[in-house]
Amino acid sequence: MFFTYLRRELRRRRKAALVVASGLALGIALVIVVNSVSSGMGRAQDKVLQSLYGLGTDMTVTKAAAAPSANSSERPRFNFDAQDSDSDEEQSSDRVLVQGFQTLATSTVTKVGDQKGVADAVGGLSLQVIKVSGQFTRGQFQQNDDGGGRQGGPGGGGTGQPQGEVQGGGANFDVNNYSVFGTDVTEPALGPLTSSEITSGRTFKTSETDAKVVVVDSAYAKEKKYKVGSTITIKGAKYKTIGIATASSGDAAANLYIPLKQAQTLGDAKNKVTTIYVKATDSQQIDTVKSTIQKNISGTTVTTSADLADTVSGSLSTASSLATNVGKWLSIAVLVAAFLVAGLLTSSAVSRRVREFGTLKALGWRSGRVTRQVVGEAMVNGLLGGALGIALGLAGAYVVTAISPTLQAQLGGGGGGAGGPGGGFGGPGRQAAARTLDVALTAPVSATTVAIAVALAVAGGLIAGAFGGWRASRLRPADALRRVE
Repeated sequence: MFFTYLRRELRRRRKAALVVASGLALGIALVIVVNSVSSGMGRAQDKVLQSLYGLGTDMTVTKAAAAPSANSSERPRFNFDAQDSDSDEEQSSDRVLVQGFQTLATSTVTKVGDQKGVADAVGGLSLQVIKVSGQFTRGQFQQNDDGGGRQGGPGGGGTGQPQGEVQGGGANFDVNNYSVFGTDVTEPALGPLTSSEITSGRTFKTSETDAKVVVVDSAYAKEKKYKVGSTITIKGAKYKTIGIATASSGDAAANLYIPLKQAQTLGDAKNKVTTIYVKATDSQQIDTVKSTIQKNISGTTVTTSADLADTVSGSLSTASSLATNVGKWLSIAVLVAAFLVAGLLTSSAVSRRVREFGTLKALGWRSGRVTRQVVGEAMVNGLLGGALGIALGLAGAYVVTAISPTLQAQLGGGGGGAGGPGGGFGGPGRQAAARTLDVALTAPVSATTVAIAVALAVAGGLIAGAFGGWRASRLRPADALRRVE
């Protein structure tokens, strides 16, 4: 009898049921879209952070660069042999500088790895190479404080006219700045190289700890016309290109990647690293692990992905803030309004059925039975609204993903290129300029979001049923007689 009466009444009152369901559907659809867009923002931010950290990295350990003394000179000097003015011989000179932070002893990597809550720790060395090549007739070229010629973007691989001076003679020369990162080839699962995909050739073998091999970032390889098999000379040492790596998102962490021992040799930093990449045993305990490392290893700065996220600005940060704050409260407001409207409409519908319910009570129906009937109708309306809301929400999320609007993420301090992998991990030692990454926004819908939508549909039906049931429970058989009169 319950289901027969329910089916008949819903069929008879299709328009009223559709109005209630549509109001609930709008609120539920908005919740789905806001949640899916927020999830997409999170994924976009993760991509940005991975372009700095590398996959699997939860935090980094560095040591802030010391402030230069008033009498110290930070200008690298390049010495060339004097030549006759009609000489066509070209000379070149490299200067390899440790970039970003003070170096840490490689023994610190082991100490960090031994801390409670640390699953793995890997060291890396960030270098900047300044190569000057050309014809020099007299004297010595000296680079100015601003670091030499113009850089070709965040990757630091450009060439241009240097900001320097030639003392005692003339010169026609070029300056090439590029970044080199020394990676621990025995630990391929951690570090900035993991945020790039090998698109040609291969990556390092674990046995190539001191081999003269190099993996080149694809953008830099295209600029310099490098390919697998090419030979790259750094400070007189020749390296064979074994692979081309393409950054998964944004810019690569460095132009060139070489084994850590080779980087330490080039940078005159034996048994030194600039950055330690750390993976925690439990992602929920990252703050605890951070505190443990800072307490037990003095003089270091520990930067987590949450710290990095605070440096991300631009349209990605603005949109994320809007989705998290404005979107959340807007969803709540719409849901409250939808629930309230559904309840009032259900209560109003019950008031219009006074004669019907009064007659049923006169025929022997108890108040509880009438109330259950009203709540049942409201629940069906709620579930119908939930189904419509899920459909609308999925459609909205699909449209966002299909359009894939591009957002910009500006990273304070940069994470690669001139600054090297160490330059973008926060702390007072950041030296690289900010850089901007373009990230495509998606709106993935998770099973959890759908479950929330179903729960809201049920809640909406219960609230509407509560309004209607309360009104129905107050009806008496005499009400029907008064309505007839």
